[in-house]
Amino acid sequence: MDALRDLREASCGPVGAPGVTADLSENIILTSLDDLHNWARLSSLWPLLYGTACCFIEFAALIGSRFDFDRFGLVPRSSPRQADLLIVAGTVTMKMGPALVRLYEQMPEPKYVIAMGACTITGGMFSADSTTAVRGVDKLIPVDLYLPGCPPRPEAIFDAVIKLRKKVGNETFAERGNLRPTHRYCTIPHQMKRIDPIVTGAYLRAETQQAALAAAAGLPMGATGSVTSVPAPTAASTDA
Repeated sequence: MDALRDLREASCGPVGAPGVTADLSENIILTSLDDLHNWARLSSLWPLLYGTACCFIEFAALIGSRFDFDRFGLVPRSSPRQADLLIVAGTVTMKMGPALVRLYEQMPEPKYVIAMGACTITGGMFSADSTTAVRGVDKLIPVDLYLPGCPPRPEAIFDAVIKLRKKVGNETFAERGNLRPTHRYCTIPHQMKRIDPIVTGAYLRAETQQAALAAAAGLPMGATGSVTSVPAPTAASTDA
């Protein structure tokens, strides 16, 4: 009986915790390919050095030691073939539109776009009377994140990058095609229709404006604030 009991305990006893798992529990990471791929991409976003107006000054301030955007893994690249993030900083004109689309198409997939500043998003101050400013860069290329401001602070750019990192971290290989923007409509060959100008100069022909101009025309030169020139001393007066 004792021998049978010993045999049963030896064969049916509980299995102890293996030592291999305890030794390697802090050295092995179990994850999915999507999470690993997204972690690598969101930690190494390489923006393209692209700027057209004053918003790029705020973007350039990130390169300095005060903000140091290298801690986010952002490495500015001068070639679109090595960049995966395009921060459109500044006003985009119709003449610049084809060049911007060419830079975007030369960037490898997956790529992301941040529209920085009011002029980039809606045309900004130039949306009312400019004949060349594009009213929104999303008419040319798909935009992933909009960053309003005139111009946005460097801290706002950090916030936009953090939000973009969250978007990158939630992507999957299977659903990547569904997450891409589908509202892109390219308007490079701008078919502009000729219309009558809004500013016709009617205010200059108004009676009040004509009276003001006539009153200013009769004033002497000294009364209008002009500086009279002082004649240079001659050689004779200098010798005296």
